[in-house]
Amino acid sequence: MGLDDDAREYHRQDPPGKIEISTTKPTNTQRDLSLAYSPGVAAPCSDIHEDRNLAYDYTAKGNLVGVISNGSAVLGLGDIGAQASKPVMEGKGVLFKRFADIDVFDIELDFDEPADVITATKAMEPTFGGINLEDIKAPDCFEIEERLREEMSIPVFHDDQHGTAIIIGAGLVNAADIVGKDLETLSVTISGAGASAIATAEFLVSLGVDRGNITMCDSSGIITTDRVDAGELNAYKARFAQDRAEGGLADAMESTDVFIGLSVGGIVSPEMVRSMAENPVIFAMANPEPEIGYHEAKNARDDTVVVGTGRSDYPNQVNNVLGFPFIFRGALDVRATEINEEMKVAAARALADLARKDVPDAVVKAYGDQPLQFGPEYILPKPVDPRVMFEVAPAVAQAAIESDAARKSIDLSTYREELEARLGKSREMMRVVLNKAKTDPKRVVLAEGTDEKMIRAAYQITDQGIAHPILLGDREGIWETMDDLGLDFDPEIVDPASDELDSYAERLYELRKRKGVTRREANELVRDGNYLGSVMVEMGDADAMLTGLMHHYPSALRPPLQVVGTAADAEYAAGVYMLTFKNRVIFVADATVNQDPGAAELAEIGRHTGELARRFNVEPRAAMLSYSNFGSVDNAGTRKPRRAAEMLREDPAVDFPVDGEMQADTAVVEDILEGTYDFADLEESANVLIFPNLEAGNIGYKLLQRLGGADAIGPMLVGMDKPVHVLQRGDEVKDIVNLAGVAVVDAQERDG
Repeated sequence: MGLDDDAREYHRQDPPGKIEISTTKPTNTQRDLSLAYSPGVAAPCSDIHEDRNLAYDYTAKGNLVGVISNGSAVLGLGDIGAQASKPVMEGKGVLFKRFADIDVFDIELDFDEPADVITATKAMEPTFGGINLEDIKAPDCFEIEERLREEMSIPVFHDDQHGTAIIIGAGLVNAADIVGKDLETLSVTISGAGASAIATAEFLVSLGVDRGNITMCDSSGIITTDRVDAGELNAYKARFAQDRAEGGLADAMESTDVFIGLSVGGIVSPEMVRSMAENPVIFAMANPEPEIGYHEAKNARDDTVVVGTGRSDYPNQVNNVLGFPFIFRGALDVRATEINEEMKVAAARALADLARKDVPDAVVKAYGDQPLQFGPEYILPKPVDPRVMFEVAPAVAQAAIESDAARKSIDLSTYREELEARLGKSREMMRVVLNKAKTDPKRVVLAEGTDEKMIRAAYQITDQGIAHPILLGDREGIWETMDDLGLDFDPEIVDPASDELDSYAERLYELRKRKGVTRREANELVRDGNYLGSVMVEMGDADAMLTGLMHHYPSALRPPLQVVGTAADAEYAAGVYMLTFKNRVIFVADATVNQDPGAAELAEIGRHTGELARRFNVEPRAAMLSYSNFGSVDNAGTRKPRRAAEMLREDPAVDFPVDGEMQADTAVVEDILEGTYDFADLEESANVLIFPNLEAGNIGYKLLQRLGGADAIGPMLVGMDKPVHVLQRGDEVKDIVNLAGVAVVDAQERDG
């Protein structure tokens, strides 16, 4: 099937469409229903009657946007009517929810006259926290938005105008910097004079472009004052009329710095590109075919040509999804009365700044592992980059507060954490640890310091103030990689091949001489990053260590076990994963180290895992897992976790509830614990799960991760004498940064 048929099938699959409504409160009992509806619902209704603003506290209004259209200018299909526009409006709702956790009702109005759209939309103000106008033809869209902004006290935003303008503006900020030109002196030619073109021109003025340097062309040619005098132009086009000779697009493009196409495909030739000023910027936005193809424009001349399009298969995609979800997110969270120019400029500047930062591995993988680094082919973040939310929404919220558009004050220093919580429990949990790490950063050895991911992680760790990284590896090679990546920082580097390591070799010899290691062998081993890093941590020249990215787990774990060893109160190390679900966090152990632990080992693993949970501000409730429930099966295998639970309950150092042996569903389903096994020491479901052996632990956490939809953080190594963590081969930069934060907090607690 072709794309059209695939799309038809996609939308037709049961249930039809792309959205549904789900409940956010329990509705399982008669009491739940009496609270949700009659008679309990009368209380919040009465309160809202007394104070309309309480609707934001008692209802979904504050997170609800109305996507409203009359279907008069849908995509490239034109005026197809309200009913036919519904799949597009549903799609808009999907993007709001996917990227910014904003709920949407799509409203298709079967009206042709602007006055009718205005009246209907204004009447729905009690329902929504904001209005997103969509696919309404020009010039009707200008009148509708202007009137609604004047008459409504919630944000009204026509995305076809301002969304496009904001993303183009962000791209132009960076493109101008790359080609060494100032916004204030840029000459700009715009092809097209519809809603998006006029809004883009106005927004460029807000960013600093001189209005007199903007030449706009419609289908009849350059918009001039003579055409205004002749009565050919509406008031919106007339704002950009120039006192110059009439001509066509080719005339307008000659010697211009920037071309912005918001018209039709194929109207710009390579010759027209060659007529532009040196190092031109070309944003050819017509879809599906741009005004000039990406490669055509790039190859038209030999100097730097920065090209953007609306297509995802070329670099520098100008995509509105980079803007509207996050602009509304910031506006809704401060209960803004409008989305003003200051908020739009803040969004564009935030996007431009983000494109200059190192790109997460997950984003790179989503785009086929192509290099993504600030430059002519990367001037805008990618739509799937999760950081866009954390940069744009706070910038918009702050601008709303500073411009007096906000009705609610928020703590901007903690706002990012609230946003992270919206996108998943793992982000919320890691933020707890990373914030602790920043209060007292420690020195963390990155044993595989020549690896690109380790270098990028070192940069992020430094930039965020989480730790002071020490990279082990070839100094020149590390600096060369940093230059290639465009990372501007000055990390501490220890080069095992050339630096003086005698003291470390001597210490390694002292530690291992009765384990068969000679002095000569110690001198050789210390040139290995895993041994060198381990000795540095053991001697106190570093506080923690990360390794394992380039090694199999057992071989990476061996040197720290031999050199650092387990803690004074520990006989065993163990690997723990934190698994985060939408509303639940659990810690599972052992998933990486001990193949067949005995009862004493299981008890020790349970104690250390509970201590780890508290570093994440999680109060532990531990379950020793088995295929038996409290003696329902009695054999050597089930006695082992049963005895481990007894040992933990008898241990005066353990001050959290533990029980077992029990089956996995018993451990995590509160109704089972409260019903069938109400005698259990766990009054709530367990959040620390200790598996009976490595096989079960590894299988269990991977099933939960892959089929249960959990995010996994780890493995975190517990039981070591000093903080050491062994990464999994293939881990991403964010995993390294997260484990560095865990290691720093571990080191802080040991210091305390």
